[in-house]
Amino acid sequence: MTPPPSPEVALAQTSLLQAMIAIAPKSVRIGCRVIRDGDEAHLLPDEARSIPARQPAMRRASGAARWIAHGLLADVGVNGFAILRAPSGTPVWPDGITGSLAHDDDMAVATVAHVAHIASLGIDVEPAQPLPDDILALVATPADRTDAAERHLAGRILFCAKEAVYKAAYPLDGEVLGYEDITVDLDACRAVTKTGRKVSLAYCAAPRVVVLAFVDAG
Repeated sequence: MTPPPSPEVALAQTSLLQAMIAIAPKSVRIGCRVIRDGDEAHLLPDEARSIPARQPAMRRASGAARWIAHGLLADVGVNGFAILRAPSGTPVWPDGITGSLAHDDDMAVATVAHVAHIASLGIDVEPAQPLPDDILALVATPADRTDAAERHLAGRILFCAKEAVYKAAYPLDGEVLGYEDITVDLDACRAVTKTGRKVSLAYCAAPRVVVLAFVDAG
């Protein structure tokens, strides 16, 4: 079992959780966890077997993200469900539930909702730091709109948004998308893919950049 968090870790989790809850629709459950040693033990046996990564850091991150998701699923009455990794790399959710997992080097996040309210979810997390110029050149297109975001974090939020949109769109459309295939408007908090899929966005930029992408049911 992992040791209890230090006061600093607990504060980091609480601060981010508050920011995430503030941006999420009421029908969406969301959570976070600072990744720490031993989190790989939170993987259920079937989950552990479905995840090909053998690097300890990756397995810790996967364990942390699934630990959050297990708690969120329990909140909606689903207990002991193994969130397997599909061959496509996407997590497999219970019938009637949509969800998403993400992590950076230090923080894991997860979100779930009933498909009766939200058709599909995507989430991504990144450090609240400027995006390197070489990565921004790969991510941004002339059609993207980021004026509403803090200038020094606009590129990072854009990157995070496109990652989250892909996670929300793929289960619905089965389409592999590149960054150039997703147009993001942070001013309007929405995005559209090359297939015409419209996705709503919500984001926070402190204490970490988190973007939630979602497609409303119906």
